[in-house]
Amino acid sequence: MSKETYIDSNISKQIYQWSGIVYLTAAFLNMLLSLLDYIVTPANFKTFLTYRAVTSVLFILIYFVSRKKMNKIYQTGLLLLGTIIISTMIELMIMKFGGHQSPYFAGLILTIIYVLGFMPLNMIMSMCASLIIYGIYLIPIIAYDTISNKPFFISINVFILSIISFVLIWKYFSLKGFINEVGLKYDLEQQKKQLEVYSTQLKDMVADRTKALNESEQWHRSLFSNATDGIVVLDRNGIIINVNDKACEMRGFSRDSLVDTHIRLLERDESLDKMSERMRRIFAGESLVYEAKHNKKDGSSIFLEISSKAITIGDVVYLQSFYRDITEKKKMQQHLFQSQKMESIGVLAGGIAHDFNNILTAILGHVEIIRRFTSLDEKAGRSLTVIEDASRRAGRMITKLLGFARKSKYEMAPININDVVYDTVKLLEQVIDKRINLSVELENRLPTVQGDANQMEQIIMNFIVNARDAMPNGGSIVIKTAAKTVNTGMLDVPPYVQPGEYALLSVSDTGTGIPEDIVNKIFEPFFTTKEQGKGTGLGLSMVYGAVKDHQGYLAVNSTIGVGSVFTVYVPAAPAAAPAETKASPSPARGKETLLVVDDEEDVLEIMRETLEGNGYKVFATSESTVALDIYRRIFHETALVITDVVMPRMDGKELIRQIKMINPAVKVLAVSGFMKYVADKEEIRDIEGFLQKPFESYNLLSVVRRVLDGRSKSNVTSL
Repeated sequence: MSKETYIDSNISKQIYQWSGIVYLTAAFLNMLLSLLDYIVTPANFKTFLTYRAVTSVLFILIYFVSRKKMNKIYQTGLLLLGTIIISTMIELMIMKFGGHQSPYFAGLILTIIYVLGFMPLNMIMSMCASLIIYGIYLIPIIAYDTISNKPFFISINVFILSIISFVLIWKYFSLKGFINEVGLKYDLEQQKKQLEVYSTQLKDMVADRTKALNESEQWHRSLFSNATDGIVVLDRNGIIINVNDKACEMRGFSRDSLVDTHIRLLERDESLDKMSERMRRIFAGESLVYEAKHNKKDGSSIFLEISSKAITIGDVVYLQSFYRDITEKKKMQQHLFQSQKMESIGVLAGGIAHDFNNILTAILGHVEIIRRFTSLDEKAGRSLTVIEDASRRAGRMITKLLGFARKSKYEMAPININDVVYDTVKLLEQVIDKRINLSVELENRLPTVQGDANQMEQIIMNFIVNARDAMPNGGSIVIKTAAKTVNTGMLDVPPYVQPGEYALLSVSDTGTGIPEDIVNKIFEPFFTTKEQGKGTGLGLSMVYGAVKDHQGYLAVNSTIGVGSVFTVYVPAAPAAAPAETKASPSPARGKETLLVVDDEEDVLEIMRETLEGNGYKVFATSESTVALDIYRRIFHETALVITDVVMPRMDGKELIRQIKMINPAVKVLAVSGFMKYVADKEEIRDIEGFLQKPFESYNLLSVVRRVLDGRSKSNVTSL
């Protein structure tokens, strides 16, 4: 609504309101003044009363008509009509009583004041109303009355015109003031509305900001409280200001116990200087990610990956850290590192064993030649026996090394670990110190596993012997078996154990325990804490290799002064497999032509002499390339090729491939100190037999005869 429209609307409202008052008041006062008629002119009282009654009735009718609508023109028209009615009534009374000298001209003055003074007419309508009133007075007198008292008449007209002029002037300023007042009111209302709009907008803005702030606070509180990582806020002094639920859960403390506590009380094995330097760097604006070990409420420790940076809240700078529990990750890393380290050591041990087996093969072969072709006195014979026995003991040690390196062959068959435990305990119960209580707790429904009974027996014996040595003053050893279904995320199972069905074997003792700093070294070959001469350090390393070859897992829990628990997880066998039967001895002698290849001259000479001494025709060479040339010349008459697998320049696998290209039907016997070629047939293909070093002459002759006769492939070990 414009300002002009607003002013017109208010004028219309004012006319509407005042017209109702004016019409009713005029009707009432008009009848009340009839008392004055009775006093002034009793003779005309009845006539004037009739005039007044009619006029009052008309005013009342105009009043009801005026209530129908507020339109300014409509109301102004009714007001002018009322002005005409009251002016006509007064003029009739003037003409009836005294004419131009009638005292009733005062009624005109009252009408002028009443109409112009109380009604908010504009100046044009006010002048029109004045002219109507004055015209109704003047015209009839001039037309019908004789002016006998001109001075009086003139003075009355001057007075009436003066009143009209005064009232119009007053009306002008009054109307101007009214318009200004209404305009000001309009401006105030517009400003009020604008303020209300601003107020509403401000309220909406405040409500939106408050809602956004509440949502933001809820978001941050939810993210803080429900974060899967622990969150800790510190001040510059290292005092904990705030923690979330996960940080409390990690350490086992309540929030009240952690807040206002120095972080130094939680960090373990951290120097104060290192912590201070780290905090200095963070508060200087650097973001750090590091690992630390913290204390838990129960006294245990937890490994954490910590990401820290400085944050500003208000005018205060704090240190905010995100804590991620990497305890299980650390265990898996240690397990992986241990596996890789053991694998590397195993490769090294296998290489050493291969070379050593060549040496032992030569020693044992020459011992046999000396015994066969030389007459020895008693002393020389004893010395030769010592050499032979020492070589055999060395061979057994190499077998242990190969077992650790997973290069030796296990005879896998369906076994029940309970039977192995029973047999092992029965074997050892007579030699265990009487101060040690050895007991077993066996699960009746233990699943069958695919394993080597001898190796499982060695695992149990090593555990029992180590437990005995850890209890010099006596104690208890408990051997348990159990069936276990492993699922992902189980708290009582190491994280590196894959899901599946397992048979568990555990050996626990009440001994001295294993220090934390060496618990990861106990499976390394030649590592031992025993006195010199009381241990080789190969026992647990062989256990580690045997468990791996059974596709199992090994776990150790040890507490100083309480004891140790070794647990082996062996996968349950899906189905029982038939046991492998050993072949019967074969005739050793022959007359076939053989090609023998080995890069070790001593081993080559032993094989050549042994085979030639038993009727075979032998072509021997230490060079694989020379062997290939020889075979091209004699392949028609060659019945068997005997070759070492590991050789320089062209290895045995490549030599076999080249020979098979010349004559696919030729028979091949592979020889090596690495037993992995037996365990994995993919390593060396198209062979009819395999012989592991070190071997003795009867082993060589037996395998050669078996291959030549076309019987099942042989995998023979001599020691």
